[in-house]
Amino acid sequence: MTVSVVVALLTIALKTGAWWVTGSVGLLSDAMESLVNLAAALFGLWMVTVAERPADDDHPFGHDKAEYFSAGFEGILIFGAAAAIIWSALPRLADPQPLEQLGWGLGLSVLSSALNGLLAWVMLRASRMHRSITLEADARHLLTDVWTSAGVVLGLVLVGVTGWLWLDPVLAIAVALNIVWEGLKLVRRSVHGLMDVAVDGQEQAAIDAVLTRFTLHQGGQPLVRFDHVMTRKSGQRRFVGLHMHLPPGWTLGRADDLRQQVERALADAVPALHASIQLLPDGVEPLTVDLSELPEGGAHEAHAH
Repeated sequence: MTVSVVVALLTIALKTGAWWVTGSVGLLSDAMESLVNLAAALFGLWMVTVAERPADDDHPFGHDKAEYFSAGFEGILIFGAAAAIIWSALPRLADPQPLEQLGWGLGLSVLSSALNGLLAWVMLRASRMHRSITLEADARHLLTDVWTSAGVVLGLVLVGVTGWLWLDPVLAIAVALNIVWEGLKLVRRSVHGLMDVAVDGQEQAAIDAVLTRFTLHQGGQPLVRFDHVMTRKSGQRRFVGLHMHLPPGWTLGRADDLRQQVERALADAVPALHASIQLLPDGVEPLTVDLSELPEGGAHEAHAH
């Protein structure tokens, strides 16, 4: 994330220089998106630092969800940048202006895109290694920036070849609409993360495989079985809660030994997974009550029961 801040500063300088020498509103829109990259990188660096803090009395499950704020903030910044781009492009659409020194402008834009593309590739690899939504969001935004710059460069080449000056503001508006779509996706992912979405299909399959391996049968009947499996994601961490049903005759020591084996296997199968396993004798189901449906005073009675 620190490197992302440095690269954002470099690309702002390069793209602003490209806009300055050409007067292209398309290159101006590209430079304004880089300002969003800088703000997002700074906020992302802060949120990653917060997410690394250990659990405390006020946050017993840790601070991992701070990363989702970064993705949402970046999406909101994108909407602001898109509005500014369209605001700048509309007057040019009504009154197109000639462009100057396209060669220098295109060269600076291509160089900045190369820097963003390299950084996005590195950050995507790091996001998979650390399972960080902040790194992934910033990397995908940078990739969008690369494609945006490529479209701007292509459009300016067409302007130089055809002389159609109206292509420049039209291209800027297209850039704005494209980054709005990226912003919507980032905000959607942030909201899903804050609402305790379940783990993805691959991680769920790994959890199911472990539980299947520890399920025991005797005489065609389940001796050890698992149910009520619930999962959620919180930043880099994963949580699973489940019931493990055991023969009533087992000692507590034997049951706890098997529980520890299952927990270790789950942690090996899914990195950063925290398992909460409730031990139950076979044939016993826990009482679950929706307190919102109880009459007045019913919550106290259900608790006592």
